[in-house]
Amino acid sequence: MTDLTIEKLYTLEETIAKDIFEKAVYPWEVLPKIGEFILQLGKTLDEAEYEKVGEDIWIAKSAKVAPTAYIHGPAIIGKEAEIRHCAFIRGNAIVGEGAVVGNSTELKNVILFNKVQVPHYNYVGDSILGYKAHMGAGSITSNVKSDKKLVIVKTKDKNIETGLKKFGAMLGDEVEVGCGSILNPGSVVGKRSNIYPLSSVRGYVAANSIYKKQGEIVEKEGE
Repeated sequence: MTDLTIEKLYTLEETIAKDIFEKAVYPWEVLPKIGEFILQLGKTLDEAEYEKVGEDIWIAKSAKVAPTAYIHGPAIIGKEAEIRHCAFIRGNAIVGEGAVVGNSTELKNVILFNKVQVPHYNYVGDSILGYKAHMGAGSITSNVKSDKKLVIVKTKDKNIETGLKKFGAMLGDEVEVGCGSILNPGSVVGKRSNIYPLSSVRGYVAANSIYKKQGEIVEKEGE
């Protein structure tokens, strides 16, 4: 289904990780490759702009990292990014330029494109967040099914087998997720869509939509 492809969801010029998507069709295909990609990319980063800190951690010199934040490699923190008080980055994480990782937010095996904001009590695991995507306070990605089976992306037309046990959410560019929402395993949200607060999202949400609740998704006016 073309609407779920990398091309439809993301502006690849807005991530330092552009090359990881080269041979993939769907964005979740790159999830198992993030760690190794960081190790290779880190070696090529300009030492005038990035500093290697600890084991396999590259932090842009223009980034702001709170002394109380914890970062485990491999990880890359981009230019002008902000890692706030008590952020917990567990590894295999690329934080884009100008992105915000906030208080008590936890990241694991993720790519955050430039200008992404996960600023308050968010969990983002095994997920990819597009340019300027924003997750409201307390919204999280659930990345493992309760029955521990492999994740399937469900759409109206077909189901797509991913072969992955761990898969949180793929958020397209400029997606807005309301406070307290849960993005269930295998959620894919198209560009510029809005998720109402306290939502439980499953499957595919088309671009330029407003997700009010399960079964009630409306197209944005004027889109």
